[in-house]
Amino acid sequence: MKQKHIRIGTRGSPLAIVQANQVRKQLVQANPELQMPELITIKTTGDQITNRLLADIGGKGLFTKEIEQALMDDEIDIAVHSMKDVETKIPGDLVVDCFLKREDPRDALLGAKSVNRLPKGARIGTSSIRRSAQLLSIRPDVQISLLRGNIDTRLKKLDAGKIDAMILAIAGLKRIGQEDRIDAPLQPTEFLPAVSQGVVGIQRRLSDINTANFLAPINHVPTSICVAAERSMLEALDGSCRTPIGGLAIIERDNINLSGMLVWPDGSGLKSFAYVGKIHEPVLLGQIVGDELRKLAGPKFFEELM
Repeated sequence: MKQKHIRIGTRGSPLAIVQANQVRKQLVQANPELQMPELITIKTTGDQITNRLLADIGGKGLFTKEIEQALMDDEIDIAVHSMKDVETKIPGDLVVDCFLKREDPRDALLGAKSVNRLPKGARIGTSSIRRSAQLLSIRPDVQISLLRGNIDTRLKKLDAGKIDAMILAIAGLKRIGQEDRIDAPLQPTEFLPAVSQGVVGIQRRLSDINTANFLAPINHVPTSICVAAERSMLEALDGSCRTPIGGLAIIERDNINLSGMLVWPDGSGLKSFAYVGKIHEPVLLGQIVGDELRKLAGPKFFEELM
């Protein structure tokens, strides 16, 4: 008999709670027999250490490790993640196979109307090596300031004049109702987003078929296809959080257009590649794009940034 109660594990940030509530709402709408799922907030290492780059303290997995452990320990039934924070290698007894419909995947500039209008030497806040590298490739004169913490904390630093501008994901701003703070959306042709940016993924125990049945109706198939292509590319690159990598898959009828990007942290040597594959072969497409980017970047790139 199916369990009628699901425990949802999530980080405790305002954005994470919003995303978990989106999952809870869709679960109940799709499964009327289900009791209102319980939200269980879990403090992650990434939330506790906010004064250092993620690359220096263990990478993006610091936002998921404790939640995944709670899932393996049967303290929760599902974990809700921002997919851009989920590493390509996850524990073998867990699976992420349910995705909400993707929000706008683009980055946004706050504090200036365009990258070209930034004052010379402007202080730009970000904690993302990818964002800073792409920005430096366009504006090598700007200064990058470490900016960690939740979205509200970052906005306060901008309002206080501690930085001149900052770059954030549009998806997060929209989800917490702060999209009016966006001054300039950054187009993927110039600013390729992080792999799976804007996607909420739901992780479960591989053996938990009952929970899988509850999740199946809320999985957005086009999003799952794009995530498969992008994460396959990331896996082929074997990139770490020290490697500035961008990727975006877009479905066009029966095809997927996958764009990938690599750049040195100082903004030099940017390499990009795009390829079109069949919609039923997203993993193969990701491998093709990832392999080509590896060739374009050369072995030195990966030797020095891993």
